[in-house]
Amino acid sequence: MKLKHNINPVLLQFINFIILVYSFVMYIPWYIFSGSRQAIEKAKQVKARPVNTKPGSAYRSVNSMHCLASVLYPGCDTLDKVFKYAKTKFKDRKLLGTREILKEEDEIQPSGKVFKKVILGKYTWLSYEDVYIKAVNFGNGLAVLGQQPKTNIAIFCETRAEWMIAAQACFMCNYQLVTLYATLGGPAIVHGLNETEVTTIITSKELMQTKLKEIVSQVPLLRHIITVDGKPTTWSEFPKGVIVHTMASVQAMGAKADAGNKQQARPVPSDIAVIMYTSGSTGVPKGVMISHCNIIAGITGMAERIPNLGEKDIYIGYLPLAHVLELSAELVCLSHGCRIGYSSPQTLADQSSKIKKGSKGDVTTLKPTLMAAVPEIMDRIYKNVMNKVNEMTPFQRNLFILAYNYKMEQISKGYTTPLCDSLIFRKVRMLLGGKIRILLCGGAPLSAATQRFMNICFCCPVGQGYGLTESAGAGTITEVWDYTTGRVGAPLVCCEIKLLNWEEGGYYNTDKPYPRGEILIGGQNVTVGYYKNELRTKKDFTIDENGQRWLHTGDIGEFQPDGCLKIIDRKKDLVKLQAGEYVSLGKVEAALKNLPLVDNICAYASSFHSYVIGFVVPNQKELAELARKKGFKGTWEEICNSPEMEKEVLKVLAEAAMAANLEKFEIPVKIRLSPDPWTPETGLVTDAFKLKRKELTAFYQTDIDRMYG
Repeated sequence: MKLKHNINPVLLQFINFIILVYSFVMYIPWYIFSGSRQAIEKAKQVKARPVNTKPGSAYRSVNSMHCLASVLYPGCDTLDKVFKYAKTKFKDRKLLGTREILKEEDEIQPSGKVFKKVILGKYTWLSYEDVYIKAVNFGNGLAVLGQQPKTNIAIFCETRAEWMIAAQACFMCNYQLVTLYATLGGPAIVHGLNETEVTTIITSKELMQTKLKEIVSQVPLLRHIITVDGKPTTWSEFPKGVIVHTMASVQAMGAKADAGNKQQARPVPSDIAVIMYTSGSTGVPKGVMISHCNIIAGITGMAERIPNLGEKDIYIGYLPLAHVLELSAELVCLSHGCRIGYSSPQTLADQSSKIKKGSKGDVTTLKPTLMAAVPEIMDRIYKNVMNKVNEMTPFQRNLFILAYNYKMEQISKGYTTPLCDSLIFRKVRMLLGGKIRILLCGGAPLSAATQRFMNICFCCPVGQGYGLTESAGAGTITEVWDYTTGRVGAPLVCCEIKLLNWEEGGYYNTDKPYPRGEILIGGQNVTVGYYKNELRTKKDFTIDENGQRWLHTGDIGEFQPDGCLKIIDRKKDLVKLQAGEYVSLGKVEAALKNLPLVDNICAYASSFHSYVIGFVVPNQKELAELARKKGFKGTWEEICNSPEMEKEVLKVLAEAAMAANLEKFEIPVKIRLSPDPWTPETGLVTDAFKLKRKELTAFYQTDIDRMYG
């Protein structure tokens, strides 16, 4: 995975000699003063073991071999108790931060399109006490509107401070919070609202105007719409019987309510806290019922993997709070005295789409120490930085590559490189504010190349996690001193993991050298099941003879000698070709997705045919340059629709596939170049940017017929 340079061999030998001398001179003070020696020793330790010697035995973290962890703090077995504990301990400390909008303006692009740009001010903060009071008042106000304990209430809103305040209010009053992604399409929103029979929905002015306005008449039980940021000024045509409130007015009702009107029913650990609708990568979104004890067990396991988590940490929240990764991460921070500053993908960095040129993005202003990301975002950062490296002068580029390769060697041995970090990678690190100490990646597999790049250039560990909505987001997380790539770490202290034989795919928990099979997660973090879907619940969840509840994930993994898990396949991604060979679509995509020419790719195979095809979203800059080299002229759409350019891109894919050791039958034979990117708004990927294979297949059905014709 080293980068290639074009330095004169004689000069390179001299540089390597200087590096050798520098490394030798610096080793002694490093050995004496650095704490990295302990990190090297910890990295070599066994992290999880099977509970017995039988094949298929569950693996547990070495820190929870005798008993799985289930609570963060003694006596805090529900989410309202956790927040009350945190409020008492961190009362006047800052908790939730939001940037004020100083100015909004429209910017006309050369193409004629108008982009909205913003100039943002400093973060303004609410303390733990402030948030607690607002949550209490909002919960009591909802009771005044008629909300009863153990009944459903929906939130359909962007990630912001008001989302967390509303959630805490629901946890306190034992309302079951139904979460829906802000990017879901109309039919999926209607399905979630009607299935859960909500009478109240919490939303924003923008989503009310752009999404709810069109579908509210299809939700017959809806009685109250609460906007977190004031009433909209242009929409007055509400269906009869629907009342619109502001969050502030509901809080005012709650503050005035007398003690007799206030809800006294508090939750118990087994009560449902959240009904979280999945992003629907395999069809209609399913509502996962997550109890208070599920969430608390999950965040207990996650918190144990983050060393020195506390009041000095600042977390930047920008992923959808309707996603279990973001909700869990923020609850971990809230329970440990950390600050949470809110952002969005459009305002995250100085170069983000809504930030006016010359003004500061959120990471530059906030300077977070903790950040969660999905692989799609990390892949974009990786490609953008590497594109800038390629545009450097030969001297600058070769200097960067030498430093990159040198640091790669050093961190693989467990050593640090303070000189490279301060002189070469400081500017790259500043892209995320310059203070990040841990990056957590989840939601989908992260490629080894991107993970190593983030380790090197951002000078911090990248913790890769594995978990599902159905396991309250918890499963595994790599330890901060583990700099290996391609693995997702050992089981968290809250759960255990075992591998189930999958005969069709040829995976067995007796395989040598590593046991392999379908991943099953057990523990108190494993959720109750799917809302009003008993059939699917019985299929995905089982209970063993000891009463332990197990989630069948559908993912294929292998346990390595130190107890760390590696995801190697997915049952739903495996397709049997006409000649009998099995193709893992995810494996093909992972081998090709990091090419500079590829922004996104979906492999497709049919059991009625003998070869793989693919849909590719090309990188506009790279494809335009390839077209120029080949003498092809035309618009962007004409380039993408050109059979000639399809063949040229296929050549690049084939070379990369062979370099990645893909089998001949796994290499795509035909492709379709897509001129339009796949975003959650198109309905072709989820909010975590996972491919929606069913929707992609339907969208490209004409092309599939052509390529298999």
